[in-house]
Amino acid sequence: MSVAPDAVVSSVATKTASGGPTFQAIAAGLLAALVGFSSSVVVLAGLAGVGASPAEAASGLFALSVAMGVGGIWLSWRTRLPISIAWSTPGAALLATAGAVEGGFAAAVGAFIVVGVLIVVAGFWKPLGRWVAAIPGPLANAMLAGVLLGFCLAPVRAVADVPELALPIVIVWALVARFRRIWAVPVAVALTVVLIAATGDIGFGDAATLLPQPLLIAPVFNLQALIGIALPLFIVTMASQNVTGMAVLGANGYRPDASPLFRDTGILTLLAAPFGGHAINLAAITAALCAGPEAHPDPARRWWAAVSAGVAYIVFGLLAGAAVVVVTASPPVLINAVAGLALLGAFGAALMGAVAEPNDREAALVTFVVTASGVTFFGISGAFWGLIAGGAVYALARWRRADRDNAIRKN
Repeated sequence: MSVAPDAVVSSVATKTASGGPTFQAIAAGLLAALVGFSSSVVVLAGLAGVGASPAEAASGLFALSVAMGVGGIWLSWRTRLPISIAWSTPGAALLATAGAVEGGFAAAVGAFIVVGVLIVVAGFWKPLGRWVAAIPGPLANAMLAGVLLGFCLAPVRAVADVPELALPIVIVWALVARFRRIWAVPVAVALTVVLIAATGDIGFGDAATLLPQPLLIAPVFNLQALIGIALPLFIVTMASQNVTGMAVLGANGYRPDASPLFRDTGILTLLAAPFGGHAINLAAITAALCAGPEAHPDPARRWWAAVSAGVAYIVFGLLAGAAVVVVTASPPVLINAVAGLALLGAFGAALMGAVAEPNDREAALVTFVVTASGVTFFGISGAFWGLIAGGAVYALARWRRADRDNAIRKN
């Protein structure tokens, strides 16, 4: 993961920034990692959704955590910028709705490798990045909203199915969000673990069995996984994570060159994929914690927050086995409910982005409805077909408007 000395510049920070880490920066990084790792329930649901066994899911979570940590530490240290790295949470939600493909989890791993290759190519070959950026924003947002809808309905279903467990979680989440939104999901996750431990048999057993056991999974490559998993996962990761991550950095005054960062997140994905990790990208939500003034008043010293987050992610990776044990012991609807609470913000932002432009609203709604329906044709998930259907309506609408404009000019 090399970054050329002149590859990344910033309007507010320089690579010669002096000063060591401060308590404020370390605390901001730890909070960012805690918030980020709380979405591990989404990752585990996604990996299980494409056929991972509990051991394979734990391996994937561990690989992602280590890759995120190492990547965040290295890139932040190398550039002296707060480059936060994360797993693709929307991508994991996509996997949960995609379902198993022919070839099982090995085929999904093959798709993860293809995603890594595509992200690396997007870093080296700018036309690919431009093609992704050329996907109409309303359609990309509508596809993401359709993917997330099922998760965001889960809290309601959980309250109906297991009210004694779900209702306290939802109430605590809402109360904490009222005063400190950033803590709402971590507190909800912690309460979920407590309730599962109090009402069921988690069965941690020997502590040694909870240590992560990385599994090298031989990939299988087939067309179904390529179209149904790799392409939608690549689009979601680039559009909702990498592009958004660059925007967060820009909003805080940092102007890094996107190409080497995309390339390096692709390399990290390639390293994590054989162990079951789905996608690594620039952080979006947690990036604001490391790049904003909460991390340090001096923008040139905020990179220590991203380094602190990287160290914490590596440590949290050691909890991958325990996380799988808790998820396995929980009613599935309860875990989906917690994941839904974690994804509500992303769902709201995607839905607003989908319907913001009146001229493209119909195409976006078609994309959203087809994706949310969960239909599968030829073994390919609804996210792909949603984008195809919405794209067809979008192209038809543009064609009709062009004909109308030409007729007006002729008259």
